[in-house]
This record gives sequence, structure tokens and C-alpha cells, in this order.
Amino acid sequence: MRNMMRRHLGKVVAGAAVALAGTAALAAVTLPGDAGAAGGGSRAAAAAGPGSPTGQVRPGAVERAPAEGREGVGRDPLTDDEIARAQALAAPPAFRGAAEDVRGRRGPERLTTDLAELGPEETGRADAPRRANVSFYDYRSEAYVTKTVNLTTGKVEKTDSRHGVQPPPDRAESEEAAGLLIAAPEGEGLRKDYKHATGKDLTGPGQLAVTGFVYRGAAEGPAPEKLRACGQHRCVRLFTKVRNGQWIDTRRYVIDLSARTVGRLD
Repeated sequence: MRNMMRRHLGKVVAGAAVALAGTAALAAVTLPGDAGAAGGGSRAAAAAGPGSPTGQVRPGAVERAPAEGREGVGRDPLTDDEIARAQALAAPPAFRGAAEDVRGRRGPERLTTDLAELGPEETGRADAPRRANVSFYDYRSEAYVTKTVNLTTGKVEKTDSRHGVQPPPDRAESEEAAGLLIAAPEGEGLRKDYKHATGKDLTGPGQLAVTGFVYRGAAEGPAPEKLRACGQHRCVRLFTKVRNGQWIDTRRYVIDLSARTVGRLD
């Protein structure tokens, strides 16, 4: 990242690298959406075409999207109705009652719902069934569960449950991880850097834009004692950004969502 900033003795000074040993490092970056902001006049003029006044872009016609039906056809993406039906079929009351989500509530953490591939003998058939793969993470059993639902028959055809498999975290998990980091002693640097960037106290994940990625513990190299359960536990690291503002580097911190603890990589 360009134009990095780092904290030194209570001050923010220019630096060529992110300071990972002290507090979370505050970084000013140029985002993709910012590119060309200062020089947008020439682009607007080019987009306007010959004969258009400089800086004036001719309005374009916006075509209304066609109405979505309740059921897709063939290899169409899943409709909203199909997604809702697949998720309901994949998580009946008995399954929900035996599982927990990232906040400890009844029911597993729902991750993804995607159109399933056809079998070799079904490819090209006009009456091929539509199936959905619905994936969950169950924090009670520490299991990654995938269910294949036949939307044509309304039956769950296959259930696959694995331990030690860690798919990317969803938005709710990333925000929960940010909340745990903010509240933990290890989050002091993040809180200080947010205060420095905004002049306000950081009290919750809603003040940040966060993206989570999985940390698998010893599978990624030597892991501190506090983080050795990661891989079996659900652990994430975060890219953290002030909303509409600067990045704050929190990549050295690992949030164990299963144990609800925070550790730090050396």
C-alpha cells in the first residue's frame, strides 16, 4: 500500500512500511474509487464525445431489469425464492436446535447458497433438476456442513459434515470478530488509531468497514500458544478501515470466534 503512516511515540509520522510491532498501524491509501477524482474533467470530456461541452456528460438510458420469477430455468442463477426455500429445507428445526451461530444463538451460521452442478447423466436434459448447495458453520460442534437440496423434489439429497475445514468468514463473522477485537485489551492500538483518525471513540464494529480472512493456526506456520487451536476453532484476521476514511492495519491480530478470545502473531 502506498503513502503508509505509522505511529511513533504518540505521533503519526510518514513511514515506508506498516508498523506491526506497536499499535495497529494507521495507513492512508488511495482507493480505487478515488482514482481520477482530481483529474476527472478530462475523463468526463472524453466520455461526453465530440461536440459536447467540456465536463458535461450526456445522460444515458437505464433499462429496467426484468422481473424475477419464483423459479429459475435450466442453469439460471438461483432466484431469491429458491434461495430462501433451499435454506429452509437445509436447516429444519431439529438441525437448528442442535447448532449455534457465531453469536451463540440457536441455529448454525449460514455461509453460502449456490446452484449445484448437474451430474454427468443429467447434463443437457430439458427436465434436469435444480439443486442448491447450502453451507453452514456450526459453532457448537465446530463443523463445516454442506447440504445439497433438490429444489425439484424438495428433499435434502446429501449432507457433508467436516471438522478442521475453514471456509472464508461471512459478513456477520467478520463484524463479530471486529467487535471482539475492539473490546479486548489487544484492541488498544486500534482504538487509539481510530481516535487519531476521526477524533471520536471507537465503540463498535459499525464504525468500521471490515473484511475477514481465515487463520488456520499451525497449518500456516508457528503459532503462539493462545492460537494453536485455530484450524479446529474458527479463527479470523481482519482488514480494517475507517468508514469513508483510512485503513488501520490489524492483520497481526487473530480473533478466535469459537473461544471468543484475541491473540497476536509475533
